[in-house]
Amino acid sequence: MPSSKSKPRPDRKRGRPLDPSRRRYCHFCKDKIVGVDYKDLDALRRCVSERGKIKSRRVTGTCRRHQRQVAVAVKRAREMALLPYATVGRDLREGGGRGRRR
Repeated sequence: MPSSKSKPRPDRKRGRPLDPSRRRYCHFCKDKIVGVDYKDLDALRRCVSERGKIKSRRVTGTCRRHQRQVAVAVKRAREMALLPYATVGRDLREGGGRGRRR
């Protein structure tokens, strides 16, 4: 039996956002951009994390079509050395993590 102090669960059915006041939208659809270009670094940096990972659709709010184009564009920009594959974090510079102990 559920206790009387339990909170009601948020409605997660049918893809409804948990916070209805904050509407997510695709930046590319809003600006009427048909295709994502690998040379548009400002748009690509918005979709890449500080560590160099491609952010998910839930985080960025892009639609499925543009998210696929973003992934291809980021990979092309990395190959052309316009974007880094990964950034050197504090852990790697100072010898932290799973490396050899001193």
